[in-house]
Parts: sequence; C-alpha cells; structure tokens
Amino acid sequence: MADLTPRDVYSYRDDPKVPAFDDSGPITVMDGACALCSFGARMIARFDRKAQFRICPGQTALGTALLAHYGLKPDDPESWLLIMNGRAYGSLDAIMRVGQTVGGVGHVLRVLRILPRGLQDWIYRRIARNRYAMFGRGDMCALPDEQLRKRLLQ
Repeated sequence: MADLTPRDVYSYRDDPKVPAFDDSGPITVMDGACALCSFGARMIARFDRKAQFRICPGQTALGTALLAHYGLKPDDPESWLLIMNGRAYGSLDAIMRVGQTVGGVGHVLRVLRILPRGLQDWIYRRIARNRYAMFGRGDMCALPDEQLRKRLLQ
C-alpha cells in the first residue's frame, strides 16, 4: 500500500478542504461501490456493540477530502483508511485494528499480525486490486441494513 502521508494527530481538523464532521469515535473510509467493503461495513455495524465506529464511503465529499489529506485517492483500490484517536492507518493494519476494537469475531484478524508487514501489505494489495473481479460491486449506501445506515457519514 502507498504509505499514508505522515500527519500530526487530528491534523485533518486544521485542513480547510476537510469538512467538519463528528470524529468522536473511529472512522473508516472505504469504497462505497465495493461489495467486499460493503460486507466489511456491515460486519462493523453488526459487531461494534458500543456503536462507536462511523463509516464513510470514499466517494463522498468528506471521504474524498479525508483520503486526499492523507495522500490517498478515492479511485485507488488501496485507499482504505481508519482514523482512530486522530491517527490514520491503512492496509491490513487498519483492518486488524478495526477487528481488535470491535472485538468478538473481529479478534480473529489478529492472527494476521504474525505475518511480516511486507507480506501483509502484499496480501492487502492483491485483494484490493482484484476486489471487483473477486467479490463484485455493491452500493454501500443503498443497503437496507438500518444499523449500517445509522453509522454512515455522508
């Protein structure tokens, strides 16, 4: 994965291109047209018992601005972002952190930590670049799941 542009904690708050939003909990920015990302968003909504996560499609104005702030592009398949406590994470590292935070079955993702970082990034890149062929497309915002709709940042 392309490394995230290093930024200070909560630096997006001072970026005039990033609209103000509720950042009181972790935020994931992911492809709203990807079936795999939509599945991930539904799993976050299902297993995040504390309802702390917010989910933002990368194609929205907020998603695009956050991705750009960290040097990512919404049309880049590797642009999956987690912002937690004002810090940004990407690649499998972000996905493992989400799993650890939501708990329950999310802890299963921790096993990926045994892999060297380079291998983690290689696996992530392969899946990200082939996600439409492997899993298809879907519209995250059109999903009837009320738990997910409550968490969407537009």
